[in-house]
Amino acid sequence: MATVPGPLVWEIVKRNNSFLVKEFGNNTQSVQFSREPNNLYNLNSFKYSGLANKKTVTIQADGKDHVLLATTKPRKQNKPAALLHKSVMKKEFRRMAKAVQNQVADNYYRPDLKKAALARLSVVNRSIKVAKSGAKKRNRHA
Repeated sequence: MATVPGPLVWEIVKRNNSFLVKEFGNNTQSVQFSREPNNLYNLNSFKYSGLANKKTVTIQADGKDHVLLATTKPRKQNKPAALLHKSVMKKEFRRMAKAVQNQVADNYYRPDLKKAALARLSVVNRSIKVAKSGAKKRNRHA
């Protein structure tokens, strides 16, 4: 089975798909976001699209204090169960950042996504720290 080229897929799904979210600003400027998986910035663009690109990167929280880094295998596009290469990172932030940089940019996987992947890692790591500390509760009976 032949796969469809990425630019053709992007031309089909860029204006209308189930993941598209349109926001309207003050001066009728519209910003388009995307909720699709494997989209680091959640922007509706070909560069970050998880639907149109064969090579994608995902960074998300996994469980309580772990970060999941997943990359797609381009040769497994027709096998959804084997599509993602997942790795769970449990280290401190600097070592996770170095691992993400090695996986994304230094191995020539998607060097253009290095900045976006590190920014996403920073946000996910910060959210994990907030979740671990928990919200402070006031004692109402004091």
